[in-house]
Amino acid sequence: MSEPQAIPHSVEDLKQAVQQVLDRAAGQGASAAEAAVSSDVGLSVTARLGEVETLEYHKDQGVGVTVYFGKRKGSASTSDLRPEAIDEAVQAACRIARYTAEDGCSGLADAELMAYDYPDLDLDHPWDINAERAIELAMNTEAAAQAVDARITNSDGASVNSFRGASVYGNSHGFIGGYAGTRHSLSCTVIGEQDGGMQRDYWYSVSRQPGELDSAESVGRLAAERTLRRLGGRKLSTRQAPVLFAADIARSLIGHFVGGVRGSALYRKASFLLDHLGEQIFPENIVMHELPHIPGALGSAPFDSEGVRTTAKDLVRDGILKSYVLDHYSACKLGMANTGNAGGVRNLIVEPTAGDLDSLLKEMGTGLFVTELIGHGINMVTGDYSRGASGFWVENGALAYPVEEITIAGNLRNIFRGIRAVGSDVDLRGSIRTGSILVDQMMIAGE
Repeated sequence: MSEPQAIPHSVEDLKQAVQQVLDRAAGQGASAAEAAVSSDVGLSVTARLGEVETLEYHKDQGVGVTVYFGKRKGSASTSDLRPEAIDEAVQAACRIARYTAEDGCSGLADAELMAYDYPDLDLDHPWDINAERAIELAMNTEAAAQAVDARITNSDGASVNSFRGASVYGNSHGFIGGYAGTRHSLSCTVIGEQDGGMQRDYWYSVSRQPGELDSAESVGRLAAERTLRRLGGRKLSTRQAPVLFAADIARSLIGHFVGGVRGSALYRKASFLLDHLGEQIFPENIVMHELPHIPGALGSAPFDSEGVRTTAKDLVRDGILKSYVLDHYSACKLGMANTGNAGGVRNLIVEPTAGDLDSLLKEMGTGLFVTELIGHGINMVTGDYSRGASGFWVENGALAYPVEEITIAGNLRNIFRGIRAVGSDVDLRGSIRTGSILVDQMMIAGE
């Protein structure tokens, strides 16, 4: 455990494994093949109430093989990177392919789309941390939260996580590409109590670079402050009102949009945004674009999971849907061009249209500020949206009191068209980057 972030297999090692897959598949008579190989290590520590609750150190590796015999496809996988194990996986995939039905869209993404030349995106920043230091950090984070106020009476713990991995993808077009990447995080969840009522909240910091993580004291303090401000929560009567989604919660709204324009949902006709390309979905001031090559960003990648080069593009411009999110198979099924989105979107940025959170609260005046969503009541076929929520009732542009045990509801089409503003308080902790989002009207179900 002295070197928790030394990857067992280098990128070059993994490239050799991919080449072995491709060579063996060709030797078995496959007309095409592709392989994805990964190797990673991680350290995870959780401290609760001043004691170590979990300490995990893992090493993982895997090979995924897909072969094609014309339009017949077979896949197999193994966690063993020895040459004989890889050979067995290729043989298994070939046996499967000989018995599967033909699919006109089976096959590799087009050769001319491959990222034969790709940039270094500065994604690999190992953390020189051992278990002892991780335990100390976790305990300091929890202690910082507990020191904020006597009303912090319990804890769900503080965690330190450090991950480093290498991955390589290659196919029989002659493309083999790979890179290493890291992801580190520090989090804390505490429980507060007042007048017999209890509340829980959390905070976390995540980055590829350990030096960019918030301090243990900051993460703990914010977790405690967020918990304390929820104490004394009330219920609301049923009403319609403007709703402001906090930036970290607003990401889920944009995630529903991405799910609605994803190719797999579209060709199955299971999306409320079917046939909406070129249509007005959002107000005219809304712009969303994908920037997959931001150096060091959590969502950055030089190519997608099919080897297709990733490129900057607009998904929404002037509120109009400009692009779906397609991989090779879904693009073929829809008769459209591959957008290089196998594996999802990478650094989808929602451009701000307004100022910071305080300015959005003032613009809303009176309404609901949502800081937590509960449950998954979304029908992606119809767009109907209903989720449990908690947060704060806002009056005269200021937080009036915490609220709980309410449900917010509407239809995603109306919610998207009803977006009044996107804040400049952009949350960078994921592949979707957005500020807080103010929606004109939603149904709030309470007492």
